[in-house]
Amino acid sequence: MANIIYNKLQCFIVLFLTFYYVLSDRFAIGRAIGAMKTKEFVKHKGTIKSIQGEDGDIIDCVDIYQQPAFSHPLLKNHTIQMKPSSIPGGVKVNSIQEKLFQGWHKSGQCPEATIPIRRSQEDEHPPPRAIHFKPSRTQLNQSFAAYHKNHEVYSDDQKTRFFIYWTSDGYHETGCYNLECSGFVQTNNEFAIGSSIEAVSSYDSNQYDIGITIYKNNENWWLQVEDQLIGYWPQSIFTYLASSATTLDWGGEIYNSKPGGSHTKTQMGSGHFPDEGYGKASYFRNIQYMDSTGNFRDAEDMGLILYVTNPSCYNIDVQNDKNYFGNGTHVYFGGPGYSEDICP
Repeated sequence: MANIIYNKLQCFIVLFLTFYYVLSDRFAIGRAIGAMKTKEFVKHKGTIKSIQGEDGDIIDCVDIYQQPAFSHPLLKNHTIQMKPSSIPGGVKVNSIQEKLFQGWHKSGQCPEATIPIRRSQEDEHPPPRAIHFKPSRTQLNQSFAAYHKNHEVYSDDQKTRFFIYWTSDGYHETGCYNLECSGFVQTNNEFAIGSSIEAVSSYDSNQYDIGITIYKNNENWWLQVEDQLIGYWPQSIFTYLASSATTLDWGGEIYNSKPGGSHTKTQMGSGHFPDEGYGKASYFRNIQYMDSTGNFRDAEDMGLILYVTNPSCYNIDVQNDKNYFGNGTHVYFGGPGYSEDICP
């Protein structure tokens, strides 16, 4: 695990541009995913049409008012907010590189008043184990967005996928990945959470980063990817996140089951250490948060807490570039995992 933590009261937004490989043969993002059982793909309730993507994904275009979120007991009478009352200024969208694209777009589009939901197998994501570096707390409220690769869960397709997760009780009873349970309300009819994304970076070649913003607007926590509003986590499903966040985390996690008594071969990020720098190591850049006054603040490098469980296997390096067109506060992170010499 290689993370940086920023403790700040009244944090309302996390903004970062990220380039993130996860080359994992079994585990990713610190939560056990496990072997996928062969079961039928389940068609979603309220499906208007289905789209078969070239990458094998099946996308159901679901009536926006019949999406899984509204099975939540606290959202029975919820009124969908199609967009926030205001969008924070200063959100940096990388306009000079290829637009974020998902492979299923080549085969069709979901109509208005529907949302795309990737059809998944039952038990594709077993309940995660709370192995995060923070003490396990039933009061833990958390929502996050990230990228991963998982060969077993996604049929060895080698594609990078965007996913989300939330919990309101420290992973005990509530929460799930993507739209696999009630909670997250999607409003976007173009972006399928859990589906593969393009373009992605290559080692020592073309680099692409993707802007992710999570911010509080009125009573909802909105998720924005590049210039697209995806949807929101309603305030009502949380307790301690109902008003603001107290801690922000950036970094990478893997699950180490120590197969055969050795460290896992699971790679973090690109599988290369942070000292290799740009083009070779994974990174987060322009790390910011929005305070209670609505102003963006840099997550100052001096105020960040570094947490690395095993620097011989994975590590992290924090840097700061204060030039106007620079990377701001940014971090390189990752590593190869098992090595007979340095990470046995």
